[in-house]
Amino acid sequence: MNNGFKKFNKNQLPFNDEMLSFWNEEGFLVIEQFYNSSECDNLRNRSKELINDFKEHSGARSIFDTNNQKHAEDDYFLESGDKIRFFFEKNAFDKNGKLNNSIDLVINKIGHALHDLDSVFFNFSHREELNNIALSIGISSPKLLQSMYIFKQPHIGGEVTCHQDSTFLYTKPESAVGFWVALEDATIENGCLWVARGKHKGPLRKLFTKINGNMQMITLDSTPFEKTDTAVEVKKGSLVLLHGRLPHYSCKNKSKKSRHAYSLHIIDGNSVYPKENWLQRPSMPLKGFI
Repeated sequence: MNNGFKKFNKNQLPFNDEMLSFWNEEGFLVIEQFYNSSECDNLRNRSKELINDFKEHSGARSIFDTNNQKHAEDDYFLESGDKIRFFFEKNAFDKNGKLNNSIDLVINKIGHALHDLDSVFFNFSHREELNNIALSIGISSPKLLQSMYIFKQPHIGGEVTCHQDSTFLYTKPESAVGFWVALEDATIENGCLWVARGKHKGPLRKLFTKINGNMQMITLDSTPFEKTDTAVEVKKGSLVLLHGRLPHYSCKNKSKKSRHAYSLHIIDGNSVYPKENWLQRPSMPLKGFI
């Protein structure tokens, strides 16, 4: 997989000047072989166990769809910051409300406190190497804010529209960084990430914030997003860092293969995290990597 940008390898760590220069210039960075195959498979197996437990004990039916953002009106979603909750693809159910396929093939994602509440995800997430990377890119007090297990199901795995992570995880000053792990090979065919290289230097376009008790998307800058023309095709076990202002998206998965991924978002504990942000953790103070 060669997409015209440099990829780094775990054996090049600790973070060096070349990595930092690439990160500062491009707003993203790929570190291959960060996790080994068995670590990725272990996380996938744990996700299956969580789904099986959910299937037996819950009737929740929250749809996650970035095109209409209906989940943003759903308390099940809005109160998930300190919980483990399950969200379906928009085509998961037929007109009678019955699943179109087995539940493990229609789940969109699990979120948003896996990294704190589940021991397998905790061990995958809380690592000194990740902490060192965060410190190296200027996060003075790294805190893990949210985690998501993303399934990108075959044939129906939904599009994630172009966005900047700081829109949803805003801090003063801005500090959000995404740590995205490919648990399977991510390709153009199965819906890999696409980024607008270097465009993290532009303005934050929108802010998802609470106004008069309701979550609203407000426009901060009407400048259109730049062309997101770089496909971030990566091998299983790769770690992708994403700057909070970097425009990025992923297409619908129309292939026969899934594209499982695990995503962590961190913020700087020395920044202010507004109470108006959608994701709140009233019962769970933020923790660091170590």
